[in-house]
Amino acid sequence: QVQLVESGGGLVQTGGSLRLSCAASERSLYSYTMAWFRQVPGKEREFVGGINWSDGGAFYADSVRGRFTISRDIAKNTVSLQMNSLKPEDTAVYYCAAGSGLGRIVRGAYAYWGQGTQVTVSS
Repeated sequence: QVQLVESGGGLVQTGGSLRLSCAASERSLYSYTMAWFRQVPGKEREFVGGINWSDGGAFYADSVRGRFTISRDIAKNTVSLQMNSLKPEDTAVYYCAAGSGLGRIVRGAYAYWGQGTQVTVSS
């Protein structure tokens, strides 16, 4: 069982930046991919980006590529999502997730989820 706790959400103006963090309870994440998803009311939870814990390889949804950066801190067992040039359409609840396998972008590939953190971008 992997427990995930997100932090760092909040309110920011268009063009601003926020950094989300996710702390994992599992000490050995080598075989996991960590990912961020987001969801707005009435819509499906969508993939934002992920990182393969073993080699640090990151991959992103087209909508955020070039603006968002995912990184991991092996010593602290955390994954972060740096969000720059934020837009009102980035407003959502952001979820951290962990799953086995590499490079997965579908929700069903992730078995473990955090509670979510709200990100609101004002226009």
